[in-house]
Amino acid sequence: MRHVCAHLSSLEENNSREVRVAVELIIDTGRRPDEICQLRLDCLERDEQGKPVLVYTNIKANRLDRRLPITEPTAAVITTQQERVRARYPHEATAQMKLIPALTRNPHGTRGLNDDWLTMRHRDWVVTLPDITVPVVVDIDGQHVTKMLPFDRNKIFLYAYRHTYAQRHADAGVAIDVLSDLMDHRQFGTTQAYYRVGETRRRDAVDRLATMHFDRHGNKIWREARALLDSEHLRRAVGEVAVPYGTCSEPSNVAAGGHDCPVRFRCIGCSHFSTDVSYLPDLQAYLSDLLRSRERLRGALAADDWAKAEAMPSDEEIHRIRRLIAQIGADVDDLSDEDRSQIEQAAATVRRARNQIIGLGTPLVRQPLPNLRQAPGEYER
Repeated sequence: MRHVCAHLSSLEENNSREVRVAVELIIDTGRRPDEICQLRLDCLERDEQGKPVLVYTNIKANRLDRRLPITEPTAAVITTQQERVRARYPHEATAQMKLIPALTRNPHGTRGLNDDWLTMRHRDWVVTLPDITVPVVVDIDGQHVTKMLPFDRNKIFLYAYRHTYAQRHADAGVAIDVLSDLMDHRQFGTTQAYYRVGETRRRDAVDRLATMHFDRHGNKIWREARALLDSEHLRRAVGEVAVPYGTCSEPSNVAAGGHDCPVRFRCIGCSHFSTDVSYLPDLQAYLSDLLRSRERLRGALAADDWAKAEAMPSDEEIHRIRRLIAQIGADVDDLSDEDRSQIEQAAATVRRARNQIIGLGTPLVRQPLPNLRQAPGEYER
């Protein structure tokens, strides 16, 4: 972003001042391109403390007069552009005019810059930028070597600046509820898709959760703290074998990438299984699945007894999971309000940071239906 912003002057030289202002405001505010292109001339206001606020329309969600706090430098860009527009259209009413008016066929300044046209101008400009070199780890003759390679220009497009805006605030530690308001999202999940959890925040979250690590019996794992933390960080660095409600350290299963469990994925009864408070929602969901499966099997009158017995979740497994959930919940309840809040935030961070949950192929109670539609020619064979 420093490289891009350092060359904004060339964007103005090759196009126009309006194109630069539009791109600059997209970068600074994280708004969508069409929202910036359709800003009213009087889009800048001040709040009760005298701080600048951008008034815009969330076109995608059809939400009018949204208010976004902005910085003074961004406000200065808007003020300068307002003066340019008023000088260009000295006799027009401000209420109907656009902050960034289209350059042609716009006699009254009421038509905003076209966002598709802006996208093309931006793309043409990116092609002319000097190479942006970034450190990349590559494999040369079996050795991992860090080389400075050109950044992929295809990743520099207008909407990407909205993701960058979210990432900047996430890296600065802005809470998800505040960031969701800044992005004007109704759901936190939508906001979370706009950024990646940074390594520093992920490591801090893992450190905080280290005191809330449990074995399959619900007992806290009181290993030496530094060794535990280093082990957790290394596992996240190289990838870990995960089950939907914890992690597995059984050697053969790890070597097989999670597809060779000796106990057929009965993790809750295995000494290689461990979990932490961030997996509590997964444990609760798994318990609910087991209880539903047990009730369905009891009502499956058409099934043979041996089939029911084979598929029936054991009372011991259900009891073990209930006890584990209760123990984790009790330990969380014993924390102070401040510590509990920090643990909950750390758990949310770790859950977002998990790259993937490996599908272990656990048998389902209801088997998938066979494909009864035969291929052409099947009847003749």
